[in-house]
Amino acid sequence: MRRNYTFLLLFLIGFLSFPKEFSGQVSSQEKDSSKVKDCEIVDIRDVFSDISADMKKHKEEKSKNKGDSKKKENPKKEEKKKEKEKKKKENKVSLLVLPTISYNPSNGLLYGATGTGVFRLGPKKTTQMSSANARVVYTTHNQLMTYIKSNVYTKNDDYFLEGDWRFYLYKLPTYGIGTNAPDTTFAPNFDFIGVDHAGGGGGYPMKYNYAIFHQIVNKKIINDLYAGLGYHLDTYWKIEDELLNLDTMPLQATPHWAYSKLHGFDSSAYTTSGISVNFMFDSRDNPMDAYKGYYFKLNYRMNPTWLGSSRNSTELFFEFKTYVGLSKKIPRHLIAFWVWGNFMTTGRLPYYSLMALGDDQKATSGRGYIAGRFRGESILYGEVEYRFPLMRCAQTLGGVIFVNATTASNDFKGEKLFDYVRPAAGIGLRILMNKNVRLNITIDYAIGWNSQGVYFGSPDVF
Repeated sequence: MRRNYTFLLLFLIGFLSFPKEFSGQVSSQEKDSSKVKDCEIVDIRDVFSDISADMKKHKEEKSKNKGDSKKKENPKKEEKKKEKEKKKKENKVSLLVLPTISYNPSNGLLYGATGTGVFRLGPKKTTQMSSANARVVYTTHNQLMTYIKSNVYTKNDDYFLEGDWRFYLYKLPTYGIGTNAPDTTFAPNFDFIGVDHAGGGGGYPMKYNYAIFHQIVNKKIINDLYAGLGYHLDTYWKIEDELLNLDTMPLQATPHWAYSKLHGFDSSAYTTSGISVNFMFDSRDNPMDAYKGYYFKLNYRMNPTWLGSSRNSTELFFEFKTYVGLSKKIPRHLIAFWVWGNFMTTGRLPYYSLMALGDDQKATSGRGYIAGRFRGESILYGEVEYRFPLMRCAQTLGGVIFVNATTASNDFKGEKLFDYVRPAAGIGLRILMNKNVRLNITIDYAIGWNSQGVYFGSPDVF
C-alpha cells in the first residue's frame, strides 16, 4: 500500500507511555507490583545449584548420623566467604554455547555451534559488561558460515571496541531493491541463532562467498559520550545468479545482475573498503539486557577507490535504543524501542554492500522475515518490544510481544522511503541463564508480510 504510515503509527503508539513515566504519575502496574514481596531472582544456574546443594546437604546429614559431623564454621567467616564467592561469580566470564542443528531448502542440514561470552574488564562500578558472539556452522550443501561479533568496554569504560568479522561460503536468495520487491510465499523457516537462512519462494537464488572485517575503536570523551575511527571491508567473490540466463530472448535477468550492469560493477566480484568517523552515546545500565538508559550511534563511512573500493561512495548510518520502565518494583517490566537507518549519500555502492534487513551488527533485526529480505539505497527499520516476567518472584522466565516495520528505497523505480512499509509482529520467551549479567536465551515466533519464522538466540535482540 502506497503512503503506508504503519511505521509512524508504530512509534506513536509506543511513545504514549512516556508522559506517565516522566510526570511522576504512578501507573496501575506500579501499584500492583508494589504488593509483590521482595524475593530473590532465580536463573537456570541457581536451579541446578539448589539441586546440588540439596544433594550435598543430604550427604552431610547422612555423615552426621554416622558420627562424622564437622565443627561448624564461625558465622561471620561463613558470611564473608559467601560474599567473596558472590563477587567472584559476578565478575567471572559467563559462557553459553548452543548447538546449531536445523534444516531449510537453501542450506540443507546445518550443524555447528554458536557461543556467547559475557565478561567485565574492570571494576563493576565503573566498567560496563562486554560481550562476544561466535558461530561456526557447516551445511550439507558445502557451505561454511563463521563470524565473531564483539562489543568490548575496556577498564573504566575508557574505550569501546566494536567488531564484526565474518567469512561465509554462502547461498541465500535475493529479492531486489526496495520494500515493494517480490513477495515471499507463506512457508515456515527455522534457525537456532535468530537469523533465518531459508529460501522462500519468490526470490532469486544466489551463491557467493564473502568476507567482512568491520572494526571500530571509540575513546570516551566525557561521561557516556564516545568518538572514534573505524575500518570497514566488504568483499564478495564467486557470485553466481542461479536464474540468470543471457541466452534467452528476452533476457532472463536478475535483480543483482541488472543493478550491477546499470551501475558499472562486475557482477561476479566487487569490494567496498572504507574508513569511518563515529560518535556514540551509551547510558544503558546493562548492554546485555537494559532496563533503562539510552544508546545512540552515528557512523559516517567513506569508501574511496584508492583504498580498494570498486567505486567511490559514502554512507551514513544511525542507531537509537531506549527503554521505558513500567514498574519500579519489577525493572524487567518495560517497553523497549529500537530504530536504525542506513543511507547512501554519494556515489554508488555494489548490490550486496547496500544495507539490508538483518545486516545490523548483531544481525537480529527483521524477525518475521529471512535475512536480506529487504534492501535499498536507503533503508529504515524500527521495532517496539513489550517485555515482562512470567514469574513475578523468581523471574526465571520472561515474555515479549513485539512489532517491527521496514521501509527501503529503490532509486531506479523512483520509490522513496515510506512509499511502501512492511510490518511484522510476534511473541517470544526469555529464559534467564545468568542473573548477574542478565544473559537470556531467546525464543521468538514472528509473522511478516507473507512470511513467518522461528528464531533462537542469545543474548537479547536489542
